Amino acid sequence: MPYVLTVDQVSSRTGPDRVEPTLRRLSVDTVDTVLPFTRTVGDEFQGVLDRPLSVVQVMLDLMREGDWYVGLGIGPVETPLPATSREARGPAFPVARAAVEAAKQDPDRLRVMATAPGEQEAADADVVLHLLAAVRSRRSDQGWQAMDAMTGDATMQQAAEQLGITRQAVGQRLRAAGWAVERDTVPVVARMLERAERSTAEES
Repeated sequence: MPYVLTVDQVSSRTGPDRVEPTLRRLSVDTVDTVLPFTRTVGDEFQGVLDRPLSVVQVMLDLMREGDWYVGLGIGPVETPLPATSREARGPAFPVARAAVEAAKQDPDRLRVMATAPGEQEAADADVVLHLLAAVRSRRSDQGWQAMDAMTGDATMQQAAEQLGITRQAVGQRLRAAGWAVERDTVPVVARMLERAERSTAEES
């Protein structure tokens, strides 16, 4: 059962349109989607995914930019799926709408919601994502550079060579950035989303 991500631009009336370049980047990044991200209305876009780890990674990516309200809706989606999310239907879509509207009142600009009986699992994932957002909000530019250098299978030595600093300095930056916390928390959130999805699937 898919996850519906509805995303709305912050300060869309006063800032430049960020939807199209973001859609192009998500396409280039080959995000694993069931229905690709597409503009729905105004400065909003939506996509449907079926892998919880991909959902978490996209949410964290958008959170880092700071330009988006991010709402995740978990629940049934009618099949067969149409060509685009604009044409898709099912309880997950109004839940995603409610989530993005709630995100507009949230300091971290994100919310996770699910249809019954998955509300509690979704709320638990929401709490952990907010804790992770708090860790990331305190991260320095140097910390982000170290985190980015550790992408994929890179070692600390390779990151050090890329950044032109010592391996020990990389380790210090990663500790200050909460690298280990994020590395260990992301799969936990993904498992929580999967449990929420299974709960809603059992009900449907």
